[in-house]
Amino acid sequence: MDRLIKKYSRKLVSQKLCAEGVPVFGVLDDVTRWNSDADENEILDRVMRGLSINSILFAPAAEPYCSIIDYLAEYSTDINGQIRPDDTETRTFFHDIPVIKSFTSDEILSGLKKRKGVIIPGHGIVTYGTVTPEQAFVTFSSICFTTFVKFMSDYYYHFKGILRMKGSPEPVFNKAVRWYRDSLSAINSSPLINAPFKSGEDVIQAIIETGRLTVESGMVDSFFGNISVKYGNTIYISQTGSSLDELSGCIDPCPMDNSTTNAITASSEFSAHKSLYSLTERKSILHGHPKFSVIMSMLCDDILCANRGECHIKCSRKRYIEDVPVVPGEIGTGPDSLSRTMPSAMKGRGVIVWGHGLFTSGVEDFTDAYKNLVDIEKMCFEKYLSLVER
Repeated sequence: MDRLIKKYSRKLVSQKLCAEGVPVFGVLDDVTRWNSDADENEILDRVMRGLSINSILFAPAAEPYCSIIDYLAEYSTDINGQIRPDDTETRTFFHDIPVIKSFTSDEILSGLKKRKGVIIPGHGIVTYGTVTPEQAFVTFSSICFTTFVKFMSDYYYHFKGILRMKGSPEPVFNKAVRWYRDSLSAINSSPLINAPFKSGEDVIQAIIETGRLTVESGMVDSFFGNISVKYGNTIYISQTGSSLDELSGCIDPCPMDNSTTNAITASSEFSAHKSLYSLTERKSILHGHPKFSVIMSMLCDDILCANRGECHIKCSRKRYIEDVPVVPGEIGTGPDSLSRTMPSAMKGRGVIVWGHGLFTSGVEDFTDAYKNLVDIEKMCFEKYLSLVER
């Protein structure tokens, strides 16, 4: 368990979510074991013993997340003291994020009995895992992602005069823009394992490499996203719940003719991948959650639209961000699923699913799919800035 604590502490730092030495992890075995002698341990230990969990994580988020989270906690909570982002991750995994007033065991317990994580303004974020510290890490990462998306979406409507933000959002906005511009400028990676693939093992190694690059470039948060290659009559695809930067042993070969049951453990979006391969001659699919691709997909000035609030499943018009279509679609295989909307829209560089993320595909390997993922995100970032220029 100590190994897992160190692993996810490193991930929090490498993904720029926390500063070095900041994360406080506790794991309950026979006794509670901590990664540091932090002042918060006593309170967090009482929280662990009040819940049926095996691990707890507390940390102040790194900038710009810290400023964004504190701003939203002060000005954007509803009457129940909750932040309610609209993106798909929140809708699927959180519903809302509780904000509590003080770092006490009673308040933290109250929040964590309702949701997977809580925000304490001026302190940080507390999350937990019922089985493994990975769950605490995933929730922490997702809170940082969803609050970033909400703040930037709200700022667009604030700038347009549609929604007035309270206080002074500009300093927070400027800090976030500078940070993200620097992050995008630092990306200089490209997949090295290219087609023609000579074996299924070649395919697996290409998927592992590209998954790692997708995480390292910031094109996906926590473990969300998925990736696949069609090789012969088999789709090699990342497993559901797998981390894109740790795909060794987590890739399922799924025959197109359904002659095995491997698809049971495959990504929840396997049906969307299979549909796209059935419609095109492309051989690879890469799906990430780049922040501004998600943000831009959610921006619409038609506040009187009859489908407002149901944008993730219904949209009254065809939408594009430059040449990239934006489509509705839920996770899974239901009547409003992205497996029905995304594949047929994949005509060019990629497709953005409303509030969810970006899909790109490659002709033979991930060279073009990865490049398109990064290039579309850069385009969305610049497009967003052009909409809020003074």
